[in-house]
Amino acid sequence: MAEVSLVAPPRRGRRGRRAGPHPVDIHVGSRVRMRRTLLGMSQEKLGDALALTFQQVQKYERGANRVGASRLFEISRILDVPVSFFFEDMPSETASLDPAGMTPGTTDNSEEFDRDPLAKRETLELVRAYYRIGDPRVRKRVFELTKAVAANTTAAE
Repeated sequence: MAEVSLVAPPRRGRRGRRAGPHPVDIHVGSRVRMRRTLLGMSQEKLGDALALTFQQVQKYERGANRVGASRLFEISRILDVPVSFFFEDMPSETASLDPAGMTPGTTDNSEEFDRDPLAKRETLELVRAYYRIGDPRVRKRVFELTKAVAANTTAAE
């Protein structure tokens, strides 16, 4: 009599890869989110420009749904960046993945996204507010103040 396993095998997506967002899709989505937020654009407004729902934009930004080439081209035009922008600053581990996809055991890179201070809404809002300061001298003083506070905080720790 054959032995039957009660443990389900890991879920597999297309072509036998582990199910879950691909690290490149997560990176591209995070860059879409970063640029959209820097422009002060809502997911709904971007969705309207693409003739999509804001939920679809959310899925793109999380990497849950892959962005096709023509859609990425549209997004780049709406967000006023070259297509290459979405692939910049990609972690070397992600960029060096084999062409077939993720290596076995790799599933989700969203933790890396959460740890990246440049991907946080607070950072993006701070940068937008900084560049809204019209007077370059005031902007420079705010910059110097921020650096001084950060240096004092680091020295105190």
